[in-house]
Amino acid sequence: MRHGKKINHLGRTAAHRKAMLSNLASSLILHKRVSTTVAKAKALRKYVEPLLTKSKNDTTHSRRTVFSYLQNKESVKELFDEVSVKIANRPGGYTRILKTGYRLGDNAEMCVIELVDYNEDMLATTGAAATGAKKTRRRSSGKKKDVEATTAPETKAEATETKDEAKDAE
Repeated sequence: MRHGKKINHLGRTAAHRKAMLSNLASSLILHKRVSTTVAKAKALRKYVEPLLTKSKNDTTHSRRTVFSYLQNKESVKELFDEVSVKIANRPGGYTRILKTGYRLGDNAEMCVIELVDYNEDMLATTGAAATGAKKTRRRSSGKKKDVEATTAPETKAEATETKDEAKDAE
């Protein structure tokens, strides 16, 4: 039984798992999004979010602590110089996992893990949703509006004319 065992070992030894998560975290920080399996993305989220929180406090100690996890000077520099500025007022939840389907070779469930504040498409969509502009791909709603526009009278004068014609017909 695996009571209380929260770490997903991902079928790897401890050293291999540590190196893999370190490389994935560095790639995520440098490229802002990484395509991987869902299991690795969930493990990466637990690995990288504390590092992102630590980057908010730019001290020598926190830089050395983050470097001990990442082992990559460029990603540490990027994290403390650019990423920490963008996530400064976010209380947590720095990453987003978007499922993309299944891999062709072994049918593994794939996803994209990305830094939340760096997805301009998603930020633009939420901005449009906040203003009330809703995009839909259905065609039927467009047809209804066109039908209503053609059947409805154009002006008040035409509306009264149609009412008068209806009374005359009676």
